[in-house]
Amino acid sequence: MLIPIIVTAFIAAAVTGLLGLALIPWLRKLKFGQTILDIGPIWHKKDKQGTPTMGGIMFIAGTVAAVAAGMFILAVNGEISVDSLGQRDTVGLISALAAAFFFGFIGFLDDFIKVKKKQNEGLTPMQKIVMQILVIAAYYTAKILSGDTNTVIKFPFLGGLDLWWFYYIIMGLGILYIVNAVNLTDGLDGLCGSVSFVYCIAFAVISAMLGYSGYTILSVAAAGGCLGFLIWNWHPAKVFMGDTGSMFLGGIVATLGIGMHVEVLMVVAAAVYIWEALTVLIQMTYFKITHGKRLFKMTPIHHSFEMRGWKEVKIVIVFSLIGAAAGTAAALLVNGL
Repeated sequence: MLIPIIVTAFIAAAVTGLLGLALIPWLRKLKFGQTILDIGPIWHKKDKQGTPTMGGIMFIAGTVAAVAAGMFILAVNGEISVDSLGQRDTVGLISALAAAFFFGFIGFLDDFIKVKKKQNEGLTPMQKIVMQILVIAAYYTAKILSGDTNTVIKFPFLGGLDLWWFYYIIMGLGILYIVNAVNLTDGLDGLCGSVSFVYCIAFAVISAMLGYSGYTILSVAAAGGCLGFLIWNWHPAKVFMGDTGSMFLGGIVATLGIGMHVEVLMVVAAAVYIWEALTVLIQMTYFKITHGKRLFKMTPIHHSFEMRGWKEVKIVIVFSLIGAAAGTAAALLVNGL
């Protein structure tokens, strides 16, 4: 299993990194630059306005290519199980990658409208939610048709709880939250890519411990793609991933946990994303209740740290370390399932 993992990681990072050589100049030529909101930190308007966006295309291509290569090697080596678990693992991998791809496509449409209109508003919130719900419905349909009808949530050291058909509603809302939480995390150079890298590494370990070779390949491919993208996205960023990339990563983050039925471990490992989105919800609620007062200087919370004088690189490192600690905690809980 080690060789497929190494090859998968290398291909993902290499394809993503090399694509930057061609894609970034092309995006500049097309003038697909990011429009910065006036409500954000004022220095972003100066430093980031016009930076090419939609760079997520790079690691989407890298991830897909790496998954194909990794699974091919597993098949040749006879390392893909032919039992029911192995078949569900493979179908789950394909379903997860397909769902992430279509989430990324929604983000692409959003980005495309933004750059064409030269503004920071693309699809309406309702349009995005409806399209995301359709992807979630298609994802669960594929899982059910493959024979995965498990509706039990496993709590480490406590046992399982069968939610019956309520499972699909609760987890559907969970996917919706996670996808958009990852999207909100993409607000600083290298932040979403770094946090997603450590999350995917954690799930590569978790999936390997649980014997899911397909999900291990997907985790490693996504991690490699993030690493290759950070070559271009680390501060000062040469390109932004845009909603194209952040929503693709959101799909990966959600389907890795839900696909292997380790939903609780997903929540633990995704602590940074959940925290980011939760601060936005708290801020909005507090703002309405207090008629205009703010609890945080700015949300998502990474902007609040910026307003306090933290440099972007420091925020990225600290948030990534928090993500790494959360991912380690999730991996340590595997034995309690």
